[in-house]
Amino acid sequence: MQKLKKYLLLSAAALAFASCSNDDEPAANNVTLEFNNTFKNTPIVLGNASAAAATVNTSAAGQLHHFSELKYVISNIRLIKEDGTEIPYNVNDLDKGATVIDQSKAATLSYVLSNIPSAAYKQIKFGLGIKQDQNTLNQTKFPNFYATAGANDTEMMWEWGTGYRFTKIEGFYGADNKEMSIHTGSTVEGTAPNYTQGVDAYRDITLNLTTNAVVGSNAPKIKIKADFDKLLSGKTNTITLSTGTGMNNNATPNIHTAVQMVKFVDNLGGNGTSDISGMFSVTSVEN
Repeated sequence: MQKLKKYLLLSAAALAFASCSNDDEPAANNVTLEFNNTFKNTPIVLGNASAAAATVNTSAAGQLHHFSELKYVISNIRLIKEDGTEIPYNVNDLDKGATVIDQSKAATLSYVLSNIPSAAYKQIKFGLGIKQDQNTLNQTKFPNFYATAGANDTEMMWEWGTGYRFTKIEGFYGADNKEMSIHTGSTVEGTAPNYTQGVDAYRDITLNLTTNAVVGSNAPKIKIKADFDKLLSGKTNTITLSTGTGMNNNATPNIHTAVQMVKFVDNLGGNGTSDISGMFSVTSVEN
């Protein structure tokens, strides 16, 4: 009888402890996305044509290149639970759910997702760029993102005012440091006000986490590598840079670059079928 009483007391204590533990578990917490921009495994250092400290990369085609400016837009973020349920993060609000990653501004390399429901997450999805139905320069609806993207030192808007740039890369290539200017983003066709959709440069990225991100009493950090070696040496295309205004030139923006631009887009963001990760990978999860 005494053993039974002792067992019941221990069971009650265990239940009380479990109840207290569950009560102490927050309903939500933050998740931080930390972006590390690299050439292969080497962090990128920006620099002008003659900068000795700038990180120089060599493409699969043998071209030297380095960057003086590196920016890209992340939006439409979703975390995937162990059971496959998607938890969207302000996917229809660019002010609250989109950001410009800017290599020259360390503060932009970490993006905090707030009030993520407590759960274990196995995967993350996000957009490189902005999906079609939101890719308009709407200063009234999304004033904060509009201001960030349009700032003088950011300039993530197309000059003709129909949408945002998704990536903006400036730099130099070749032994003689020829100028390189690679901008990607969705395009339109026709004339105002009767534009129609041209190239859709938005890409949906899917990444498996190295271990589950456990949100609750923890506020995990997901470290994401963006390997810009894939700009020229991608899973889909091996690109050789050339300067000019012809159909096959690609190192500077010109009226013929939509076809060439898609090659960069598919390398950076994947082609959406055989490649859904592009240049991105998760290097670690810190719970």
